[in-house]
Order: sequence, then structure tokens, then C-alpha cells
Amino acid sequence: MILGNDPILLTPGPLSTSPETRQAMLRDWGSWDAAFNQMTQTVCTDLVEIVHGENDYVCVPMQGSGTFAVEAAIGTLVPRNGCVLVPNNGAYCTRIIKILQRMGIAYVELALREDEPVSAAAIEDAFNGDTRITHVAQVHLETSAGLLNPLDDIAALCQRHGKSLIVDAMSSFGALPIDLRKGGIDALVSASGKCLEGVPGMGFVIVRRSVLLASEGQSPSLALDLHDQYTYMQKTTQWRFTPPTHVVAALRNALDRFIAEGGQPARGARYQQNCKTLVDAMKTLGFEPFLPAEVQAPVIVTFHAPKDPAWRFADFYAAVRDAGYVLYPGKLTQVETFRVGCIGAIDANELHNAVAAIDRSLKKLGVRVR
Repeated sequence: MILGNDPILLTPGPLSTSPETRQAMLRDWGSWDAAFNQMTQTVCTDLVEIVHGENDYVCVPMQGSGTFAVEAAIGTLVPRNGCVLVPNNGAYCTRIIKILQRMGIAYVELALREDEPVSAAAIEDAFNGDTRITHVAQVHLETSAGLLNPLDDIAALCQRHGKSLIVDAMSSFGALPIDLRKGGIDALVSASGKCLEGVPGMGFVIVRRSVLLASEGQSPSLALDLHDQYTYMQKTTQWRFTPPTHVVAALRNALDRFIAEGGQPARGARYQQNCKTLVDAMKTLGFEPFLPAEVQAPVIVTFHAPKDPAWRFADFYAAVRDAGYVLYPGKLTQVETFRVGCIGAIDANELHNAVAAIDRSLKKLGVRVR
């Protein structure tokens, strides 16, 4: 895949986009323009179709990063007297807890290790131990490590117990199979700049229509009120406030490319091959993944840092960037790591080249891995 002369972003978003997607941003759009509003509608329709939302779910776009949309979903859909269970095995789970704290919403934290996926049994124990729980806020793919949580099992459990499930699918939407027809999920949150391979700037919430319509007046925020955003768009076809026009245009192009590639199965297969190529090649250099293979999602891989006293991530990052690739620092709290993404408009050949660049950078810095 030809990406031009810019460094390749091996990160979980922003990520490297196709030249065609970037080209889509060269036109200016008016926020009241009928063609732009029609584009927004087609984007929302396609997003719902990706996860088989059919007639029961609607897509509400939201200006801002994915966290804006997560906060909008929690603030709009959880009543002030609700209580949210948060299984916590990483930084993005912790961020949900911070949102709940700021909003003054009661929550129960289910603390887990950073390499430990939550189990349906542990969630059920939490339900049995605290009758206040009305909602579950679950991160599907915890990108601080690349850990995959068992969404289908959790959704089925929430459905049996009558709990409302809000899913942060930021780094899984479009890459991993999610089927809302199975039931149990009330809201699914993601963003434009992740596995759909658009540019950052627009979050979205795919939410059960009946749940959304029942949430009128619950949001403590004007800008992040999903109900108000949805009803205004239904009435006028327009966004309430200035929309991210260029981001929407880029996402429209990215979705066209997503569909042409073969949708989620094809996108997921490419990322899976990218991930396998990355892990196998890094192992030849002596790097070991932080997570066991059975819970590793094919989106971003966390590697243990070398124990060589010469190792400094900042130096390593700069050397690899000079070689054409941008990595991510570790986000774990217990051990020193760094992260390499597998997503974006890249293929397995690009991952081979990236590992070769990592090898050259380590030799240049005099860092031994083994």
C-alpha cells in the first residue's frame, strides 16, 4: 500500500489512512448543505449496518474524539440514580470510572489485572453482590495492552439479568465481529479514526432507539446530549452545532473502501495477518508479547521492553521514527512496555519493513534485546 513519504503510524489511532481518504478532505462543505447532510445520513446508515443494528438501533454522531462519545453515552443513557459496574483491566476502563466520578454517578469497580480479561462469571458475582447495579460499562478491546474481553458472553449475561450494557468498542468496531441482533447491548461507542481507517474527529454511538428516546433530559451536558443531538438531526437533518465536515467526508470515503474490501470479515482478516506477522517477526529479534495469544486482539500488541541498561524508550522512538515508523509508548502500570499497532491502511509487508526498521534502530542505539 502506497502511503507517500510520511511516517507510517503503527498506533491505535490516529493511524495511517489511504491517499484517497485524505483526498476526500480537500473539499469544503457547508454545514447546512443538503449534500453534506445526506452524506451524514449515509454514514450513519452504514455504521449501523456494520454491526447488524437493523431497525432497532440508530447511530448518533458526535463531534470530538472517541472519549467525547463515551462520555455522551454514559451521561445520556445512565439516569442520575443509576449504578454502573465497570470491569477494569486497563487505562480506558479507568477513564470510564473518571467520567462517572465527574458526573457523580454511582459505580462499582471490578478490579482485574492488566492481562486478565473479565469473565461473565465475575460480572454475575458482582450483580449478586450489589443489587444497586443497573448498567455495565464494558471496554471490548482494552488498547492499553491489546486485551480482548468476551463481549458476547457479557451481553448474554446482561440480557438475562436485565442490566443495560454500554460498550466502548473504540478499537474493535469494524475489525472484530459484533452482532447487535444477538441482544444484550444497548449502546455501542466508537470513532472515525480507528479500524474504519478514517481520520480522528468524530465519535458515534449506536444505540437502541427505545433506550435513547427514553433518555430525554438525563444528560448533564448540552454539547454531549445524545438525545438532543438525535432528535434535532431527525427534525432538521442537520447537526446541532458546527459539524466536523472534513472528517465526515473522509469517513464516507473510508467506509466506501471498507465495504469494497469486504467489510468486517476482510478487514479483520488483514489485521489478523498483520498481527501474526508482527509478533512472529518481533520474536525473532527477542521481543516477547505482554499478553498470551488467546486474549491478544489483532489491533495493537504490547511488547516487554529490553532489560539492557542502554534502553530508553524516547531514544528508541526517535530512531524508529527516523526510520519511517511511529510507535506508541507503553500504557501499563506494572511493567515497562511499548506498543506497536497492526491497524490502518497497511498490510503484512509493511509490518515486515517496520520490524526491520526496529532491528536497525536497536543496533544503532547499541541496545540488546536478549
